[in-house]
Amino acid sequence: MSKGPSAFGFVGCPLRSPADQGGAAHSHGARREVVVNGTRVRTVDIHAHCAVPAAMAVLGMEVGNGALLMEDLETRLTAMDAQGLDMAALSINPYWYGAGRDAAAELIRIQNEKLFEIRETTPDRFTAFATIALQHPELAAEQIDYAVKAQGFRGVSVGGSVEGLELSDPKFNPVWAKCEEYNLLVFLHPTGTNELEPSGRLSGSGLLTNTIGNPLETTIALSHLIFEGTLDRYPGLKICAAHGGGYLGSYANRSDAVCRTFPNRVGPLPKKKPTAYLSDGQLYFDTIVFTPEALRHLVAETGPDRIMIGTDYPFPWTNTEVELVMDTPGLSDDDRIAILGGTAAKLLGLDD
Repeated sequence: MSKGPSAFGFVGCPLRSPADQGGAAHSHGARREVVVNGTRVRTVDIHAHCAVPAAMAVLGMEVGNGALLMEDLETRLTAMDAQGLDMAALSINPYWYGAGRDAAAELIRIQNEKLFEIRETTPDRFTAFATIALQHPELAAEQIDYAVKAQGFRGVSVGGSVEGLELSDPKFNPVWAKCEEYNLLVFLHPTGTNELEPSGRLSGSGLLTNTIGNPLETTIALSHLIFEGTLDRYPGLKICAAHGGGYLGSYANRSDAVCRTFPNRVGPLPKKKPTAYLSDGQLYFDTIVFTPEALRHLVAETGPDRIMIGTDYPFPWTNTEVELVMDTPGLSDDDRIAILGGTAAKLLGLDD
């Protein structure tokens, strides 16, 4: 099979970014089709944000970015069509981890009902990750039961930590048990490195709380899940980490090395080499790593069937993820098809 970008093509009008479209709502044109070596490929964006104002209002909050709203689907669909994206898996960044049980129950109900409605009315364009009140694990487990049995969700979204607690804290074991039981995909998106901000280390220029802080929190969260035994305890747990999994894929071999260098200081050793968790079907990653060489390296560490395209919409980090996949060296046609949407379709049951 061809391994170069010449095997890929778009069918349709020229690429346009949301900025080129002026940010206004208009009737979206023909959907850009992605073709790999003569095969039409269904593309799935695993990392697409949205917000539900009625849910935020429960905590007296408002949506700060209008592009997160789903009332104007035309603008979002226009952007998706221009980028060659057939589907988007919607998720909501957790802003509610400090909420009490009753408020959390109400806002999660509102959010999941809205996400369910979007899935049902536009099933060919949108799927979604259910939201859960992770700070109340027993409630979260009940919410997972309902989201799966009554609403048909195939995944849930979580933050990188919960009010200072790591995801590996035993408090959250009932949640991971439910996710494993239902074979759900967990989408992990960082909520920030709040514990570092009082020190001032991330202050100053560069928006370091986001630039460094977001991938750092993801790296910390995944490392704890490995070293504290959570992934061993729940071998069927599947997690997709945003932003290429932070720094873990770039420096994962140091985690192997520490087990050899300081075995008595690591704590109970995980059942496998830490790097093995990157490729054994428990950890998955999106493509937001910005360059073909960075994506090539991530694929080398994880395998191509562990990667899914993500855009971080509506935040303009990138609108060329399809091209990034096509420009990455060393990928076969089958690799590209898996990354562009095949793996996401399997994990989220899009063909079931």
